[in-house]
Amino acid sequence: MKFALHIRVLAQVFAIVVLPIGAVHADTTVFAAASLRGALDEIAALSTTPVTLSYAGSGTIARQVSIGAPADVVILAHPRWMDWLETRGAVLAGSRRNVANNSLVLIGPNGAGPLITPTEIPQRLDQGRLAMGQRDSVPAGIYAQTWLETAGLWDRVIDQLAEVENVRLALALVARGETPLGVVYRSDAQAEPRVDVVYNVPKTAHDPITYPAAAITEDGRAFLTLLSSPEAAAIFENNGFTIPEAPQ
Repeated sequence: MKFALHIRVLAQVFAIVVLPIGAVHADTTVFAAASLRGALDEIAALSTTPVTLSYAGSGTIARQVSIGAPADVVILAHPRWMDWLETRGAVLAGSRRNVANNSLVLIGPNGAGPLITPTEIPQRLDQGRLAMGQRDSVPAGIYAQTWLETAGLWDRVIDQLAEVENVRLALALVARGETPLGVVYRSDAQAEPRVDVVYNVPKTAHDPITYPAAAITEDGRAFLTLLSSPEAAAIFENNGFTIPEAPQ
């Protein structure tokens, strides 16, 4: 699968939320994939010292970290972006681990009926658009393209894509009724009451969806330990993620 790392002018600005939490080094800064919002907020709240959480698309985060953005921990939604950071020496050697897994779903606004097969997508779209992450940089978009190609639908929907800078923006388009369908993670769909899952994408239709985390500074190692705790695992699962069978 081609993984293009195109440098682009990004209009998106990191949403910084400073929380009086974190049983880790004071003022630990965590850059995390947008799809982790909610679950990661709860995990950070397990501690008592400040943690700064910054959410954005994985491609945006990786580029920022690669040029020295002041983060202690990075958590991405695709292993290839973490590979890219490792080859540049941007994360601490040996600190990388997978902290969660996810699955892909097709969603529609509340009341949208289920699809029996993905071949029904073009008819359901009609003149509307399919919301998904940018396929050259956003992991959810990369996984979505692979699935649609596997299903033989890519050429039929490519001209109707609404590509956005992170998966939560795709979720919002469907929730607001601006697009009839969107491809997001199961955890995203669970977090938004205004959407319904209309099709569960087979896990065999794309690469495994994993969330690799790594420390950028020594101060970040304690937060990595927190991410791998049983308490964090329970939070991930309650938010629609699954946990890797063994520490990575």
